[in-house]
Amino acid sequence: MDSIFLITMLIVIFALVFDFINGFHDTANAIATSVSTKALRPRHAIILAAVMNFVGAMTFTGVAKTITKDIVDPFTLPNGSIVILAALLAAITWNLITWYYGIPSSSSHALIGSIAGAAIAAAGFSALRWSGFLNIIAALIISPILAFVVGYIVYTIIKFIFKNANLAKTNRNFRMMQILTAAVQSYSHGTNDAQKAMGIITLALMTNGYLTAHDVPFWVQLSCATAMGLGTSVGGWKIIKTVGGKIMKIRPVNGVAADITGASVIFGATLIHLPVSTTHVISSSIMGVGTAHRVKGVNWGTAKSMVITWVITLPISATLAGILYLVLSLFMT
Repeated sequence: MDSIFLITMLIVIFALVFDFINGFHDTANAIATSVSTKALRPRHAIILAAVMNFVGAMTFTGVAKTITKDIVDPFTLPNGSIVILAALLAAITWNLITWYYGIPSSSSHALIGSIAGAAIAAAGFSALRWSGFLNIIAALIISPILAFVVGYIVYTIIKFIFKNANLAKTNRNFRMMQILTAAVQSYSHGTNDAQKAMGIITLALMTNGYLTAHDVPFWVQLSCATAMGLGTSVGGWKIIKTVGGKIMKIRPVNGVAADITGASVIFGATLIHLPVSTTHVISSSIMGVGTAHRVKGVNWGTAKSMVITWVITLPISATLAGILYLVLSLFMT
């Protein structure tokens, strides 16, 4: 079997594995609030999220194109296939470690950090397209800050509007509304997160001469959407428990505010073709809503642990990918 074809197949397989893991690792965030408030039963929430993730993933490809062209140049990157394979393996490893410990880390940070780390190991810092890479890093940093601020504002507005409403009736109505907002949040997640694996596969196809343009083939889009949908159907209970209960005690009105905020920020990033961390955005939305509700009601210890994980994900995944590249290159070149 042709070695180029073989390594391309390995990349496709591991990219789909990454998307599957992403499904139960990150999508848990999209349904955590609706599960914690009992707006949806866990099984129904997972089915809803799986379907809406699939639909979202089939709708857009702009973020995938950003992944293919803004971090590295696939046509000039030396040992490009090994770089991509090492990046995937590093991102998968970090995702599984953080999932095991129930830490809602970012699959986006892990993947982008891994691509950068493997590329630097292969060709030095000049391998990165710094303009595009820094734009992506900026989006990853700004999006959770924006989500926190918007979450604070959205909940403050809702609290003002319903300040004289009957609490029991209001919670009942918002619990029903959470079904819709959970669906919208899951859809927005699919529009952004599934595209990262699409971009990786497309990058590999371009690197190995199977594609000459940045367009994402339909079979790539369909397979990645399916992998994420299947991963979502497995569920990520450890992360659901962290996001849905350990940041703050979530009531239906809080959940609706956080869902609206998270979906808006994620979908906005999708429209401008920038990959963001859905984990960071959703968690920050909850923190912003919680701060507007009652500052002391937020478990800042859990929030601190999450922020530390967010900060260390990029350098750890980059280092791990660089090491894996050096190991793989010994056997594959």
